[in-house]
Amino acid sequence: MDVDSLNLGRNTGIPLCVERENELLKMNIAQLQGEIAQLKMDFARIRSPPLVVCDVSKVMGDKAIVKLANGNQLLVNIHDSVRSNVSAGDTVLAEQRTFNVIQRLEGAKTCNPEMFLLSRKPTIKWADIGGLEDEIQEIKEAVELPLLRPDIFKTVGIEPPKGVLLHGPPGCGKTLLAKALANATNASFIELIGSELVQKYIGDGAKLVKEIFMLAKEKAPSIIFIDELDAIASERVDVGTSAEREVQRTFMQLLAEIDGFKNLENVKIIAATNRFDILDPALIRPGRLDRLIEIGLPNAAARENILKIHTAGMSLRKVDIKELVKKTDGFSGADLRLVCTEAGYFGIRANRASITQKDFEQAVEKVKVTEENTDYKNMFG
Repeated sequence: MDVDSLNLGRNTGIPLCVERENELLKMNIAQLQGEIAQLKMDFARIRSPPLVVCDVSKVMGDKAIVKLANGNQLLVNIHDSVRSNVSAGDTVLAEQRTFNVIQRLEGAKTCNPEMFLLSRKPTIKWADIGGLEDEIQEIKEAVELPLLRPDIFKTVGIEPPKGVLLHGPPGCGKTLLAKALANATNASFIELIGSELVQKYIGDGAKLVKEIFMLAKEKAPSIIFIDELDAIASERVDVGTSAEREVQRTFMQLLAEIDGFKNLENVKIIAATNRFDILDPALIRPGRLDRLIEIGLPNAAARENILKIHTAGMSLRKVDIKELVKKTDGFSGADLRLVCTEAGYFGIRANRASITQKDFEQAVEKVKVTEENTDYKNMFG
């Protein structure tokens, strides 16, 4: 034993080796206590009942309507710790016995059909759409009249079309027509884009289509508007990837749902596409989307009408609308609206409160260059 050990032993009355042993024992005891605590937690976790995974359909204060995997729906309580974080469309964990929501699964938001139901009607009116008088008349006859006066069709003895397909170049008013129709009727309006029906997991897209049509029947009279229909309704092929096969399953479910209700039921379908050439013929055969309405580029009279609508609230100074009509040959309705906006910016840059003919001519040239650049990119990537 060295001198230091003897001195420590004299000072404390305990040999140094004994103190070291005590410290090691204390460290071992602390480590064992930590392991025991961890084992108790693991044991409690093993004995705890499993949690149920379910989807939230609707939140009502401190309660929620959840949908189970078997399709049953329950009204349950939301735990205080997660009440502010839970919303419709979330996937949550619920207790097995009470089904009370106790945890929200991050990044697991599901697609709830009610999210496509517009709570407020669009503000677009028929008078806000220029140059489409014949097309407006057709869509009124095919959709609005059967919803408002079904007795006329029964008296005459004919059946109105189940659905309408609006097709033509982009920016020509297809979406505007659907929104004006929603404003003109008292029907519920369900609006979605075709790509939103393409879901991540197998069968989810077909399930969503089915739930959307069920919701439309519950909210009848109702209108289902599917924009960019070509995202799921392009012509089918015999081979393809698993993703392409899933899109085809979703499309087949859409056809089944269209076939599943009668013409005079209070559910109407409006679809829109810029690519009529690639649509599956099965969709546009008689008995499905059998009223085809082409929305083409506006002619001179239509362009004049559209320009008058968009310039009605503008402060103009010596602007010749007819001259602008000549310079905008080949422009869509969206292009004409952009021309009016750009002309306003040219006036603002010149620090003027009114807009001149020169402002409009500069705007026409700017939009024309933008269109040419867009066409070049589309052709050559």
